[in-house]
Amino acid sequence: QVQLVESGGGLVQPGGSLRLSCAASGSIFSINAMAWYRQAPGKQRDLVAHITRSGSTDYADSLKGRFTISRDNAKNTVYLQMNSLKPEDTAIYYCNIFAVAVASDTLRSYWGQGTQVTVSS
Repeated sequence: QVQLVESGGGLVQPGGSLRLSCAASGSIFSINAMAWYRQAPGKQRDLVAHITRSGSTDYADSLKGRFTISRDNAKNTVYLQMNSLKPEDTAIYYCNIFAVAVASDTLRSYWGQGTQVTVSS
C-alpha cells in the first residue's frame, strides 16, 4: 500500500504565502510524476502544477509566477509554494502521484486526502 499525507494548509490573508507538503510512504518501489490539484466548492478538480521525476514542471496558466512545485526524491515528498495568495485560491488541495508499489509492475495513481486552503481577510 502507498499512503500520501498532506500538510501545510490553513487560513491566510490575501497576499500571504503557504507551503504545502505531501509525503508518500509505504511499499513504494518508484515514483514517477507528482502533482497538485485543487477543488473549490461546487467546481471540478483542476490541475495546479505537475513535476516529473527529473524535475520538469508545468503549471496552470493562471498560476504561473505565483505557485512553485518542487520535490525531494530522497524523501518521496512534493511541495507547493504558494505566494501572493488570492481569495479565489481558496480550495481543497490534493496531492497526486504516479507510483509503482513494491512487488508490482503496474504504475498506479494515488491521491492524498486533501488539505484546506482558505484565503480571507
